[in-house]
Amino acid sequence: MKSYISSIFLSALLIFQVQPMIAHYILPWFGGTNSVWSAVVLFFQIMLVGGYLYADWLSKSVSNERQWQIHGLLLGLAAGLILFLGLSWPAPVIPSSNWKPTTVEQPVLYIFFLLAISVGLPYLTLASNSPLIQSWFSRMYAERSPYWLYALSNAGSLLGLLSYPFLIEPTFRLGEQGWLWSGLYLAFAILTFSIAWRVSRAKQSSPVAHRAEDHASSPAAISLGQRLLWLVLSAIATLMMLAVTNRLTQDIAPVPLLWILPLTIYLLSFIIAFSGEQYYHRLGFLILLSITSAGLIVAPLIPNIPIILQIVLNLLFLFAVCMTAHGELYRLRPAPQQLTHFYLLTSIGGALGGIIVNFVAPLLFNDYWEFYLGWMITYLLFLFLGARQINSNQRKQTILIGATATVMSILIGYTMVIDGQHAIWRGRNFYGVLRVVEKENIITLVHGSTIHGTQYTTADKRTVPIGYYNRESGIGLALTSHPRYGQNMKVGIVGLGIGGLAAYGQQGDVYRFYEINPLVISLATGAHGFFSFLPDSQARGVAIEIIPGDARLSLEAELERGEAQSYDILVVDAFSSDSIPVHLLTQEAFTLYLQHLAPDGILAIHITNRHLNLTPLIWTAARQLDLEVGIVRLEISPDEKTDAFPSVWALLARQPSLFAHPKLAGKVDRLENFSSNLRPWTDDYSNIFQLLKGLQ
Repeated sequence: MKSYISSIFLSALLIFQVQPMIAHYILPWFGGTNSVWSAVVLFFQIMLVGGYLYADWLSKSVSNERQWQIHGLLLGLAAGLILFLGLSWPAPVIPSSNWKPTTVEQPVLYIFFLLAISVGLPYLTLASNSPLIQSWFSRMYAERSPYWLYALSNAGSLLGLLSYPFLIEPTFRLGEQGWLWSGLYLAFAILTFSIAWRVSRAKQSSPVAHRAEDHASSPAAISLGQRLLWLVLSAIATLMMLAVTNRLTQDIAPVPLLWILPLTIYLLSFIIAFSGEQYYHRLGFLILLSITSAGLIVAPLIPNIPIILQIVLNLLFLFAVCMTAHGELYRLRPAPQQLTHFYLLTSIGGALGGIIVNFVAPLLFNDYWEFYLGWMITYLLFLFLGARQINSNQRKQTILIGATATVMSILIGYTMVIDGQHAIWRGRNFYGVLRVVEKENIITLVHGSTIHGTQYTTADKRTVPIGYYNRESGIGLALTSHPRYGQNMKVGIVGLGIGGLAAYGQQGDVYRFYEINPLVISLATGAHGFFSFLPDSQARGVAIEIIPGDARLSLEAELERGEAQSYDILVVDAFSSDSIPVHLLTQEAFTLYLQHLAPDGILAIHITNRHLNLTPLIWTAARQLDLEVGIVRLEISPDEKTDAFPSVWALLARQPSLFAHPKLAGKVDRLENFSSNLRPWTDDYSNIFQLLKGLQ
């Protein structure tokens, strides 16, 4: 009995530790976008389907005597692959830097390729373990229900998830994490092989009647409609988990903790729902869903709502959705003889939810409309499931459920329509949703909740830099006060936006932009006729260069080719919404920037953020690298009419004399009395919650 428990618990723990580990590692290779996590989750969901399909085939189509041979061979191949990769890469399941992408045209497919090579086969064996162990357990202990092992599996998954951001990530470097995970996998492989071998030789229990609660539906009673419900319920839970994750990570940062919280809620609902029907009450969770839904509808109307409150509200909403889906799924479970088939279909449903978010929605929608549609479908499921079970004792409850579901569906649809009326153009790809908004002779590019640039539509003001790039902003002052301003200045800019900084270009200047998002490049270079900063600068004799791809990878490649750029000013402004690109703010990133900076150059970092105070991070990095630092804050009163936005820019330089220009007098905070004990961020360590406003 202990070996069954150990194997199923260990496999679940390993499944959900490898996901954030490898996603964290490859995140900088794809621009730090939150879509990397969605792609990683989808890959592992597809592999889960493969594992369940293999388990279903092995348990039903292969004799007991041969099962241990086939499964043992697969475990041995996976273990051998891990050992081979450990000799070829920095650590097993951690790809070598030689595998970094050279193009960003098909990021999801390349992510799938990386994951398949690094962890595909071991993950397949882990994914098959839960249904296989339950099947073997049911064969050996026919008088006992195997479904409690599924709850145990999800408990192991939950421990694996939560241990990563709080224990594994802060304690071990990524290479050490890879070796630790691989060592645990080898232990799992040996343990599971021993179970398979013993089962093939042991005398099995005589078939007896299982408990009544495990006969929620007998094999003969499983209809096509019931199978479709399994698919829909599991798909909607996954879809909403990924949709809520996108909402959270686009406004803060795509970091493991914010990936893990929604997935934790998802798994927790599985654990509770599959622990027994007494934990799921349809009406109770309808009430929780309606309260949190009302909160999500009202929250955007409340100014300056704390981000912690937003996170809690979204997670409670997700919990209500997932408990509904998984509670109803457990009610519709089959007898144990069909459990591998049941798990196979639920895994297919989960993969379908991921496919919708990663592939279908970007093709059909120009915004994150799948969140609203999944929201509405959840209420329609309440309505449908209530109607299926209507009787005289439940008539009042069914009417209440139906009325609530109808009203909330209408409100959600109305919210979706209102949200869709604000943009004159929308575009969506792997890197997020872009919207173009026009108001009062100003046209704006918006990504999430962040403005990527603004421009006047009137001809006489088209070349005036405004918004975050106003001449009184930190970057405006840095450019116009630099000793080389107007003297063939070379400026590097991480993050293109609409190319607004090109407005500062003078005859003979070089402005070199690094941008990963093809949609942004298209809009900035004149697509649809919205923005013209780049064409206007080129007309004035400014050389404009655009380097597609992740900025950090591009800068590293330039150094490898011996092409240090010697920028007079290097600007880092690559935020998407209020989400920060962590890999562009580590010590390794700052060191890279300095290698491309002229001796009298300025590193300018845009740190305006609604939720995070990035000043301690900048101050710590400056001290580590012995740099001068200054903060320029442009504050705008609510009643002041101006084309500038409130902004915060950090300026770092090797020479303090660069801060002595008259234009900067009285406008630069040198942080002389500032101090912080913040641990410097590295490629192996970051802690976003230390920077949350209100928690410092």
